[in-house]
Amino acid sequence: MPPTEPDGGRDGRSGPLPPEAHILVVEDDGEMRLLISRFLRQNGFRVTGARNGAEMWETLGGAPVDLVLLDVMLPGQSGMDLCRGVRAKSEVPIIMVTARGEESDRVLGLEFGADDYIAKPFSRPELLARIRAVLRRAGAGAARAGMVAGDKMVFADWHLDTRRRELKAPDGSAVDLSSGEYDLLLAFCEHPQRVLTRDQLLDLARNRISDSIDRSVDVMVSRLRRKLEPLADSPSMIKTIRGAGYMFIPTVRRE
Repeated sequence: MPPTEPDGGRDGRSGPLPPEAHILVVEDDGEMRLLISRFLRQNGFRVTGARNGAEMWETLGGAPVDLVLLDVMLPGQSGMDLCRGVRAKSEVPIIMVTARGEESDRVLGLEFGADDYIAKPFSRPELLARIRAVLRRAGAGAARAGMVAGDKMVFADWHLDTRRRELKAPDGSAVDLSSGEYDLLLAFCEHPQRVLTRDQLLDLARNRISDSIDRSVDVMVSRLRRKLEPLADSPSMIKTIRGAGYMFIPTVRRE
């Protein structure tokens, strides 16, 4: 059951956390994933959703992650197996989420390397408190990066600084981006050369695209294109995939 209690506001007693800490929510239930993601965004976190292990690994391989909220019951590989796999490669904090609250399950999850364990149904304040507590124990950003490192993304001689939230053109000039444009570009850079549907872009762009309407995605992509492709002979950056969505064409590397 999705968390339904009020969040109770920001916890003034919280210690320092990574700026806009990135939470990866691995949950196959679309409604639950959306509710948790929206709640965490409302409380200052950046969130990426994943439906299964394959999407989880893709995100960890392409974007710094501060904490993984990992459901136990997933299609394909179970959350337990994924927890063990992540822990073999990274110290990124993991909180296991499950509808089963038996002690044996909690013990098994912790033995596989989870940092905490929360059983459904849970309250929003409890989820928020556990996430903040695990992040504080991990240190302010000490476990950040998951499988990768670097705060700058480089593509086709453009530079996107994710810490400063700044974009520089190949000639070194700064390019002004709205919050929605920045989040959309970040979503593309973290999933390059992959077809992203409009629904995925709405989710990845933190719902800053107005009203969650398909047409709003198209308008935002058009605005971003005008900034990345200012001239008629500018290299194409964003490709429209008819009937599917959009693809970010350039290769992206981190520095």
